[in-house]
Amino acid sequence: MIPVQMRRTLFRTRIKFCGMTRPGDVRLASELGVDAIGFVFAADSPRRLRPPEARLMRNALAPLVDAVALFMNNDAEEVREAIKQVRPTLLQFHGDEDDAFCRGFGVPYLKAVAMGGRRTPDASATAAATALQLRYPGAAGFLFDGHAPGAAGGSGATFDWARLPQELNKPVLLAGGLGPDNIFDAVVSVLPWGVDVSSGIESAPGIKDGERMRRFVEEVRRADCHVEHEDSAGSSVSATGGSRSLS
Repeated sequence: MIPVQMRRTLFRTRIKFCGMTRPGDVRLASELGVDAIGFVFAADSPRRLRPPEARLMRNALAPLVDAVALFMNNDAEEVREAIKQVRPTLLQFHGDEDDAFCRGFGVPYLKAVAMGGRRTPDASATAAATALQLRYPGAAGFLFDGHAPGAAGGSGATFDWARLPQELNKPVLLAGGLGPDNIFDAVVSVLPWGVDVSSGIESAPGIKDGERMRRFVEEVRRADCHVEHEDSAGSSVSATGGSRSLS
C-alpha cells in the first residue's frame, strides 16, 4: 500500500496541462475545465516558448484558469522577463534552483522533484519528506516527475508511485508518463492534490490532441467520483492526503 502523507479534505483532483504552444489548445483546455496551463521556458525543451509567444497564449486563457511558467536553470533575468510578459500566477522550477532563488520573484512556486533514474534513499520516506521541506520551505507544493535528475520534463517517463515521500504537509502534484489510459489508476492509487500532463495528451511535442485532452479530463473526473463513492462507505487512504472525503 502507498503510505499516508498529509491529512486533508479533497473535493477534486486539480488538472494542469503543460507545454502548450498553440492558442487553440489553450482555449480547448479552458473549455474542458482544466485548472492550469503551463508555459515552458526551459532552454532544452522542444516546447519552449519565448515570452512574447507565451503572452499570446496567456491571452487565450479563460477566467479562473491559472497560468504557470516553467523554468529549468534559467537565469534570473529570463525569469523576470517571463513574469513581466506572461503574468503567471505560479512558477515551476525543474532545475538546481534553491529556495532563495525560487521565492525571489514574488510569485508562489512549485518545486519539481526528478524521480527517474534513482531509487528511494535508505533513509525513511518520512525523513526524505522532512529534508525536502527543509530545503524548500517557501514552496507552495511539490511536483514529482518521472524524468531523471538533470533531464528535462515532458519525457513521458513514469516512476513507481510507491516511492513518493511520506508525511509531506504541502500539496503534491503527480507527473511523468501520465495519459488517458493510466490516469484513472494514478488518481485512485495516489490521490494527489493535482496531476500534470504534457506528452500524454500530444500527437507531437507541443501539439496537443483534442481527443486525448478530453479523455484525460474525463478519466480524472471518473476517478474522483470513484474515490468519493468509496469514501461514502468508509475512507480511502492517500499518498498525499490520508482520508479523502466531503465532510
